[in-house]
Amino acid sequence: MKRRMMAGLVTALIALPIGLAPTASADRDTDFATELHGFGIYGQRDYNAWLAKITCKRLTTGVDADAAESAVFLSGNLARTASTEQVWQFLGSGLRLYCPEHLGKLTAMSNDPSEAP
Repeated sequence: MKRRMMAGLVTALIALPIGLAPTASADRDTDFATELHGFGIYGQRDYNAWLAKITCKRLTTGVDADAAESAVFLSGNLARTASTEQVWQFLGSGLRLYCPEHLGKLTAMSNDPSEAP
């Protein structure tokens, strides 16, 4: 049941960031902060942007093999009050804005619910 719920959550989170077209802006970090605020995720703009960029680097270099490992990394580095849903929202938004080449890792999570943490 929990895995099915996580698969549904991942699918919903994928649809939201993919459905939002990237806006033309000189400051991607500000756009990211604005999007996070819509999810109720606050914090220092530079820290959140850095965390998203590190997440991308971890996926690129293979430190994190998939989105589930990235979510574990993020949950340990976001505010303790961040919900599981907010962690996945952060991940989806971060991948979309900073490394869209890794969005397929979220899609893989929705296609294989056994991968859900």
